[in-house]
Amino acid sequence: MNFIKTYQLDIMLFMCGMCGILAVMILITRSLPRKTKFILAAMELSAMLLLFFDRLSYIYRGDARTIGFYMVRIGNGMVYFLSLFIPYLVTRYLSHVIKAEGKLGKFPVQLKIADILFAAGVALLIISQFTGLYYTFDAQNNYHRSPAYMICYAVPVLIVFLQEWSIIKNRKSIKRSLANSMIVCIALPTVSSVLQIFTYGVSLANMTMALVVVGFYTYALNFLGEAAERARKHELEFYKQAREKEAAMFEQTTEALANAIDAKDKYTRGHSTRVALYAKRIAKEAGLTSEECNEVYFAALLHDVGKIGVRIDIINKAGRLTEKEFESIKEHPILGDQILSSIKQAPFLSLGARYHHERYDGKGYPDGLSGENIPRIARIIAVADAYDAMTSARSYREPLPEEKVKEEFEKYAGTQFDPEFAQVMLRIINEKRPLFSR
Repeated sequence: MNFIKTYQLDIMLFMCGMCGILAVMILITRSLPRKTKFILAAMELSAMLLLFFDRLSYIYRGDARTIGFYMVRIGNGMVYFLSLFIPYLVTRYLSHVIKAEGKLGKFPVQLKIADILFAAGVALLIISQFTGLYYTFDAQNNYHRSPAYMICYAVPVLIVFLQEWSIIKNRKSIKRSLANSMIVCIALPTVSSVLQIFTYGVSLANMTMALVVVGFYTYALNFLGEAAERARKHELEFYKQAREKEAAMFEQTTEALANAIDAKDKYTRGHSTRVALYAKRIAKEAGLTSEECNEVYFAALLHDVGKIGVRIDIINKAGRLTEKEFESIKEHPILGDQILSSIKQAPFLSLGARYHHERYDGKGYPDGLSGENIPRIARIIAVADAYDAMTSARSYREPLPEEKVKEEFEKYAGTQFDPEFAQVMLRIINEKRPLFSR
């Protein structure tokens, strides 16, 4: 306490500058609500003036000159007024925050009484200037407390009590962190005012009040940070939901289109869906990422989209196709590529459509690519497509037995099929686990 008493003028000067700077920062902060901004700025400016006038009072106390006469009286008068005005601004801030946070429909009655006490306190202060109710000055211009000086402390303390009461009464409709911080911030000046009674000559209450005002600004910044974080989380959640809806719509659209394709062929209903599920399983077993597996799935789902442009009588022909009819069928990868290449956000779709009939040895169509020049996604689909073709009934044959299917993959691995993905298919068959995995 002796340290504060020795250096309190310097401490006051520092805190004056701090409050003034904060007032400017508050006024130029765009993110604060307009009403909150002006209340907080007024609190900071009032705290700055409180310390400024209190400092003047100490500097000119005992100075019998004319300037000392006026400075001491003006300084003390403003200190007593601002000691009332700052709690009044806190009432304004509380009413605004409680309404905003607690969504209360009416002004808390405790804060109405606090406003009445503020008016009464101002009236008593004016009376004291003419009667010496609170303090007097001797011939040497020294300040002395009057017998009734406790009244000047009682009014702000009662205002603070009502403020605390309003918070406690409405605490269920206010965030706990807000209520607790407000209770502590408002209680501190009351505690320091009690200590002030026993520490004559030290402006402990005024300096504490200035610090509390800074605390209100700090809370406002913290509130803005929480609001920004809530907005960020809301934005992320909105984006996540939008992405999920977009993904669901994409999946439903591709599945609907695949069903429309398969509906043309009465012998292979469900072919596209089965191939997509087989291909995704192969991709997963081959160690592809979840995103890559999904790309394989959707590309496989639309790998036969080009059949939309093939005559239905050719697609549904019972028996083997003629050479000319087969040439028409061989056009469907190119048609599929033309249809899907316009989907710029999913270029992998057209790769599956165009290249799923290419062979690893270069004898496939339409471009005769070989080996790893064939896009990986198409090499996977080729294996899945062949598996479904062999295990599905055709107009000219029954499904092939499992052993025959395995023989075909062993025989044509490295010629018709990519050997890696053919081996993956064989491993899946041998493990006799369900092939469908979505």
